[in-house]
Amino acid sequence: MVFLAIAVPVPLRKTFHYTHTEPVAIGARVLVSFANRELVGIVVECQSDSAVLEAAEQINLAKLKAITSVLDAQGIFSEQWLGLLTWASSYYQHPIGEVLQTALPSALRKSISSAPKPQQVIQLNDTLQALNVRGNDVTQTVDFIALKRAPKQYALACYVAGHTQGDQQSVNVVGINKAQLRQEFGTPAINALVKKDIFVETSHVPTTGSWFTQTGAAHFQAIAGLSANVEQSIAITGINSQLGQFGCFLLEGITGSGKTEVYLQVINQVLQRGQQVLILVPEIGLTPQTVSRFAARFGISVGVLHSGLSDNERLAVWQQARLNQIGLVIGTRSAVFTPLPELGMIIIDEEHDDSFKQQDGLRYHARDVAIMLAQRQKIPIILGTATPVLETLQRAISGKFQHFVLAKRAGDAAIAPVNLIDICQQPLTYGLAPTTIEVMQSHLAQGNQVLLFINRRGFAPAVVCQQCGHVEDCRACDKPMTYHKAQARLVCHQCLAQAPAPHRCSACGATELMTQGVGTEQLEQGLAELFPQYSTIRIDSDSMRGKQTLANTIEQINQREHQILLGTQILAKGHHFAHVTCVVIMDVDGALFSADFRAPEKLSQLITQISGRAGRADKPGETFLQTTQPGHPLLQDLVNNGYGHFARFALHEREQAQLPPYSFQAVFRAEDENPQRAIQVLQYAKQLLSNMSNISTVGPVPCLIEKKQARYRYMLIIQSPYRDLRQKVLATIVDDCNEYANKLRVRWSIDVDNIDFN
Repeated sequence: MVFLAIAVPVPLRKTFHYTHTEPVAIGARVLVSFANRELVGIVVECQSDSAVLEAAEQINLAKLKAITSVLDAQGIFSEQWLGLLTWASSYYQHPIGEVLQTALPSALRKSISSAPKPQQVIQLNDTLQALNVRGNDVTQTVDFIALKRAPKQYALACYVAGHTQGDQQSVNVVGINKAQLRQEFGTPAINALVKKDIFVETSHVPTTGSWFTQTGAAHFQAIAGLSANVEQSIAITGINSQLGQFGCFLLEGITGSGKTEVYLQVINQVLQRGQQVLILVPEIGLTPQTVSRFAARFGISVGVLHSGLSDNERLAVWQQARLNQIGLVIGTRSAVFTPLPELGMIIIDEEHDDSFKQQDGLRYHARDVAIMLAQRQKIPIILGTATPVLETLQRAISGKFQHFVLAKRAGDAAIAPVNLIDICQQPLTYGLAPTTIEVMQSHLAQGNQVLLFINRRGFAPAVVCQQCGHVEDCRACDKPMTYHKAQARLVCHQCLAQAPAPHRCSACGATELMTQGVGTEQLEQGLAELFPQYSTIRIDSDSMRGKQTLANTIEQINQREHQILLGTQILAKGHHFAHVTCVVIMDVDGALFSADFRAPEKLSQLITQISGRAGRADKPGETFLQTTQPGHPLLQDLVNNGYGHFARFALHEREQAQLPPYSFQAVFRAEDENPQRAIQVLQYAKQLLSNMSNISTVGPVPCLIEKKQARYRYMLIIQSPYRDLRQKVLATIVDDCNEYANKLRVRWSIDVDNIDFN
């Protein structure tokens, strides 16, 4: 008889003990009976000494249940990964069972086998593959030359040909995962090449092995990168000097300065060592272009992980990574939990992006988890961005992180100047000032592209009755509902509630309804009227649905099929548009007077990132900000001195006010249909903290989003000058707070190192 401590996915901050007839591997999944239901848990401890266990845990061993079944013969979490996840549970004050569940692919959260399933793979037909193995240039064959009239098929065929591995006596029959190719090139191109007998589709069961033994160091030694400038060379040399040991590097490079080339050259050194590399990107939309660039450079399979994949696709990549069958994994936030046994480097691109922070459940920050992972694995981690968050910048300035700056754009590209357009007392047409329209017309007439940014989806943010002034709002959130004309519906952008577009006022019954404000739908319609001779493309989460839609749209933009690009934050992150010479940012005033002390920082990052889309190639660009506050100190600082100066001045202000990063915060949030009950829970937490030194509290106060889904939301801000003290205090009171909140049946949560007060 053995006794197992099992982490069960329930909101309780402890493990639960079960028995079994023989030892079970640590990190293995087991099926257990819990509260009249069967759950999949993870074994975190296996012990046979009943006396020691009974004394330590103070439990009655005779009452323990036996597990239902063992799902894994070996642990799917190694001891190192269990250690990291245990740290995450402790640091973010979240139940260990739910943390381990978060780190598992969705498919493995059920009682299914973790053994790899057969995967559909693509390879060249036998004749072409044999030619490639003998060192002949397959792309010069009749079959390939005929493909040049179909560029996508030709690119796909060359990609697969470049991945054919083997020697003179044998060929590699494994091929490339079809799901990966489908993500990058699409199903039609694959099917066309199978039909033409250039590709062969087979089935393959992944086995434990090294991707490196199939490739070899010589492959990477032969890869030539672009010629690095002085700044890039300094960064590359500095990072390469610390391979095989922990080091955190901030690569602060202005937009278009060649940060990706630095990534590529240091990755090449890691791959030569036979190690794996994890690259985190903020958005699904960035993944296809990042994958294609890295795959083309290194000629190896790249694993892709993001929420746009099916459960089976994510599981397949997770298993390949765990079995050391792929050398590169590129993914969004949750990819930080991918078990890579030979991990040699982590790269976080656009490290400032808020999407790296999980805002529900386990409220982890992927950047901070990745830094802890790199420290435990003794490997380097690179944080790349043009606009580092102040926490990261402060660590770099203080010497905790090594700091490399890329202050020049790659090639001959010049930094786009930023100009302010005062829209006070100006007639606006679809939200555009006359000066803005003239500037756009000038750039378009020269054959260039124009990018307009407006962070507001839909046709209009409000529908108002002209008779009584009533605003159609969401009853669950007390906020105006956004009018989406294409769907003829009102949508609440907080709780996603929907209602048919009204024909009469719900308050007085009048039919004189009008919209107020401008959204992307309305602006798209207006641009078609203002510039009928040019093609406008709208890029927001409404218009870019579907796995390949965004990737195809970006390709169309780069082929200059569209001249006016209109979008939300999707356009602001990492895209390279060679022909965009003019960027217009509408409505920048909203964040200038926010109650959140981080609002100026986030606005500055947004303006800098979006303005960086202009003039990235050999054409000079410029950026225009429409504002009613042209004299605001923040805008003046950004226009005249840039983000670097603003960030360092903001750090000085934070230090004077003892705000993060010079102190450490956590937020207790409580929500309930009765606001008094939510406040009561937070007052109880505040009372527990009242006599603790070096701990200050603010609240309870309403969250910036005070009501959502018919629940009132309040928060208690906890702050301390010492991170360790904050952690000890939270651990001390969390169980009492949980018990009190459960007694009142109030939802509550802890957000450690919060990034907002919503």
